Amino acid sequence: MKQRLTNCRLFDGENVYRDKDLLLANGQVVDVIDTADGFSADYVIDDIGGRLLAPGLIDLQVNGGGGVLFNDALTVDALRTIAAAHRQYGSTAILPTLITDSDDVVDAALAAVTDAIAAKVPGIIGIHLEGPYLNPRYKGVHDAGRMRAMDDAAVARIEASRAGPTLLTLAPETVASELISRLSDSGIIVFGGHSAATYEQTRQALDAGMRGFTHLFNAMSPMQSRAPGMVGAALEDRDSYFGIIADGHHVHPAVFSIAVAAKTQGKALLVTDAMPSVGSDRKTFDLFGVAVRAEGGRCLTVDGTLAGADIGMITAVKNASTFAGLDRFEALRMASAYPAAALGVDDQLGYLKAGYRANLIELDADMNVCRSWIDGDVQIHSH
Repeated sequence: MKQRLTNCRLFDGENVYRDKDLLLANGQVVDVIDTADGFSADYVIDDIGGRLLAPGLIDLQVNGGGGVLFNDALTVDALRTIAAAHRQYGSTAILPTLITDSDDVVDAALAAVTDAIAAKVPGIIGIHLEGPYLNPRYKGVHDAGRMRAMDDAAVARIEASRAGPTLLTLAPETVASELISRLSDSGIIVFGGHSAATYEQTRQALDAGMRGFTHLFNAMSPMQSRAPGMVGAALEDRDSYFGIIADGHHVHPAVFSIAVAAKTQGKALLVTDAMPSVGSDRKTFDLFGVAVRAEGGRCLTVDGTLAGADIGMITAVKNASTFAGLDRFEALRMASAYPAAALGVDDQLGYLKAGYRANLIELDADMNVCRSWIDGDVQIHSH
C-alpha cells in the first residue's frame, strides 16, 4: 500500500519540518515532499493530526520482554513476542541479547535470530552476545560459572554468524588482541564490558578494533584520578561508542549528564537492558535460578543486585532529555541515528529519507508512542 502521511511535524533524523509530507511504499520511504505539492490518487492519505513523526528507535540491548527471557526461549515465536513487547515503546529494531551461557545455547540463539530474520519477524535485525567471555570480578547478575576464555573455536563460531549485525560484549583483558582484531575484521561489532581492564588494556583493545562499551559505568573498572580504567578510556576516546542505561538507577542522572557531555556527539547510545517484565504484567521472573523482581523501572535480585531494567526505549529517551538537558530531537537521535551508525546500518535505518526502510513512530505532545511502522506496516498503540 502507498501511504502519504500529512499534517505532521516531521523529524527526519537531522531536521524538523512543519510543511513536509512523508511518502511510503513497498516497505520503504519513497520521498519527503512539500505539503503543498499535489495529491496523487495512488496514495492513501493518513492525517497525523499535527503529531510528530520520527525515525523508529533502535535498541542494542534487549534481554527480554513480554514475559519472555531470550536465554530461556530460543525460538522464532519467542523473538516475535519480545519484539512486539518493545514495539509499543517505540523500538522498531532490536538486538535480542543473550546473557552469558553455554556454547550450545549460543549456537541456538544465533540460529533462532537467523531464522527470525529469514521469517521477517518485525523488529528483529541482529543479535547481541553479552558474554560469555567476561571477567567474573565484574559479573553483575551473570553466572560466573558459565564464563570462559575465548579461543579459536569460539571466534570461528561467532564469525560464522548469519544473524544480522552481531554485537559481542567481552572483557578485553581476558581476550588476546589478535582475536579482537580477527573478530572486528570479520564484521563482528566488539564492545567492552563486564571488565576489570585498566586504561592501558582498554586502549590496546580499541587499537585492535574494539568499537564501543556496554552499559557504561555498570560492571566495569571505574574512573579514578590516577587510574582512568575502562570508564575513563570510554569517555576519552573520540571514535568509540558507549551504550548507557537511562533509568535513573544504573547511572545517576548527574553522572549520565556528565558522560553525555564528555563524549563526542553521536557516540552515546541509549539502551534499555530490558528484562522480561517490559510489556508484561508479570513483574517477577527467574534468572539462572535467581529470583528477580521489577520495581520502579529497575530489576533487582533478592540481595539487591541490579538485574537489568524495566523500561521501554521511549522512557529512556524522555529520561535522557531530562537528565542531560537535551532537546528531544537529540535524545531521539541517541536512540535511532546513533545506534544505526554503531551497527553500520545507517544507510537503512535511523533516518526518514528516500530509500530507507519505513521504520518510524508517531509521538504525541507528551512523547508517548501512538503508532509505529515497521517496513511500512502500521500498528496502533494505546496508553
